[in-house]
Amino acid sequence: MTTEALAPPSTKSQVLRSFDVTEFPAVNGLEEEWRFTPIKRLGSLITATTLTGAAPGLTPGDLPAGVSVTQVDAGKVDPVLTPFDRVSALAFGSAAAVTLIDVAADTVSDVPAVIKVVGQGGEAAAARTYVRVGNFARVTIVLEQSGTATLADNIEVVIGDSANLTFVTTTEWDAESVQAQHLKFRVGKDARVQHVQVSLGGSLVRQFASVEYAGRGGDAELWGLYFADAGQHIEHRQLVDHSVSDCRSYVGYRGALQGDSAHTVWVGDVLIRATATGTETYEINRNLVLSDGARADSVPNLEIETGEIVGAGHASATGRFDEEQLFYLMARGIPESEARKLVVRGFFAELINKIPVEELRERLGDAIEGRLAEAGA
Repeated sequence: MTTEALAPPSTKSQVLRSFDVTEFPAVNGLEEEWRFTPIKRLGSLITATTLTGAAPGLTPGDLPAGVSVTQVDAGKVDPVLTPFDRVSALAFGSAAAVTLIDVAADTVSDVPAVIKVVGQGGEAAAARTYVRVGNFARVTIVLEQSGTATLADNIEVVIGDSANLTFVTTTEWDAESVQAQHLKFRVGKDARVQHVQVSLGGSLVRQFASVEYAGRGGDAELWGLYFADAGQHIEHRQLVDHSVSDCRSYVGYRGALQGDSAHTVWVGDVLIRATATGTETYEINRNLVLSDGARADSVPNLEIETGEIVGAGHASATGRFDEEQLFYLMARGIPESEARKLVVRGFFAELINKIPVEELRERLGDAIEGRLAEAGA
C-alpha cells in the first residue's frame, strides 16, 4: 500500500494503488468513483477476494506476420497497470495466466489481427491481457468480446518507441453479462496509439481506460461509441496522465441511449503534471437521448499543474434529436423511422469510420440500426 492511502487524495495522482485486493476498502456506492454505478449488479466483482470461474475463451484469427498470441505465466510480463481499485486488484490476483499479444519490432502490416474473446457463462471470472508492440511497428489489433460472462479483466498495452498502434475493442456481450474492465496504455517516445472502444452489449459494462507516457512526443487518441437500451448501464472512464513534455492526447466519446432506465456514464479525467510542459490535450463527450426514461451522465475534468502548455480544453453536450434535421429529411419524402436512423448513423459516422476493418464497420452500423428498429424508432 502506498503512503498516499493515509489521507484522502487531493489530486488524481494521489490515490491508493496496490496489487492486494484486501488493502482496498469495501465499496458502498457512496464513493466518488462508484456513485454512478449500480454496485449490486457487480456482485462478487466487488465483494470477492478471489475469482475462480473460467475465463472467456480466446480465438485468434489469421494473424499477420510478426504478430503472435500465446498464454504465458503472469511472471513473464512486467505489469503496466498498478491496480487502483478492488476490481483491478481482483483481476490481477485471480487471473491464472496472461494472454500475451506480441508484435515484433519493425512489423508493418495493413492486415488487422482479429482476436475473438467469447464468454462461456458460469461463475464470475478474471482475465488479463498484455499487448506488447515493438519499436517502429505499425499494426491494427481488434479484440471482439461476446458471449456470456461476469468478468473482471485488465488489459495492459505497451507501445514501443516510434510505434503506431490502432487498437479496437468491441463489447457485444449477451444481455445478462457484467464486465468491469481496466485498460492501461503506456506510450513510448514518438509513439502513437489510436484506441476505438465500442460498447453495445451487456447488462452492466464499466470500462476504465488510462494513458501514461514513457517518452516525449507520445500521441494518444481515445475514441468511444456506445449505445444503451432499456435497463442497460454502460459506463466509461478515462484518465490521461501527462507527466512527460511535448505529448498530445485527444478523447472523443459519443453515446446514444433509449428505453426506460437506460443509463450511460462518461467521466473523462486529464491530469497535466508540472513536468508536462508543451502538452496539447482536448476531450469531448456527446450524448443523444432517444426516448424518455433514459439518463446520460457526463463529467469532464481537467487538472493542470503548469501553465507552459500548447493547449487544453474539454466539452460535453447531451440532448435529444435535432428536430430541424429530422424535419428536413422528412420534408424530402423520407419516412420518420428511416430519417431517425439516418440521424443516428450520422451521429456515429465519424467514430465508426475510425475502425479500419470494413466488415466490422458494417456489422456495427447494422447493429445500431437494428436497435432503433426494435424500439420502433
